[in-house]
Amino acid sequence: MVKFDTYVNNKFDTTVNNALYLDVMVNTRQFDEDAVLEVALKTFWQNGFAATSMIDVAEATGVQRGSLYNAYTDKEQLFLLTYERYASRFLDSVRLALSNPDPAVALTALLKGIIASFSVGAPTRGCLTTKTAIELPLAGKAIEARVRRLLEDLTTLIRDALSMPAARRKLSCDPDVAADLVVTFTRGLAVMERAFRNPRHLEKMAQQFVKVLVPEARRR
Repeated sequence: MVKFDTYVNNKFDTTVNNALYLDVMVNTRQFDEDAVLEVALKTFWQNGFAATSMIDVAEATGVQRGSLYNAYTDKEQLFLLTYERYASRFLDSVRLALSNPDPAVALTALLKGIIASFSVGAPTRGCLTTKTAIELPLAGKAIEARVRRLLEDLTTLIRDALSMPAARRKLSCDPDVAADLVVTFTRGLAVMERAFRNPRHLEKMAQQFVKVLVPEARRR
């Protein structure tokens, strides 16, 4: 006969092990997180934060809504994770474009790349940062802070590139002012893309803008 204390201990161990197993199963993401975040990013980018629901993300990813809530808590947290990917890639592309020491070449590459990014998709997806900035009253403070930080990082990268001696000598204004102008101009491009969906027109405006900042470019 099995002793009572032995039975109780064995039963307790089994119960604990089952509970731990269930806890692991609940907290283990039963999906490819990298793939899910990629699809979620695409969905937010195409529709915007406010117009995208967790149901939309669930349908797009094929992951049950309950699993998404278990993994990411709410739409805001999921958006922040996807936006982090977007921000990292965007800033990497900015660094690459600005690597040319000639400010006219660097700024042209930067603006051309941004315009190309706006124009992906049918209908075009536009600019995720500008879309989100417009919707900030509907988003949380964490999203507001993250969008602001991306714009600040963008401004810093441009200012640092234009502050290099070879670039600074060719500018029509101080690098700090030029950087602010470039960032502001990119937001204007995003709005114009939404209104007219005409990449060629945006590129022409970008060319003229570069000539204003780098007068030497007018003679090329």
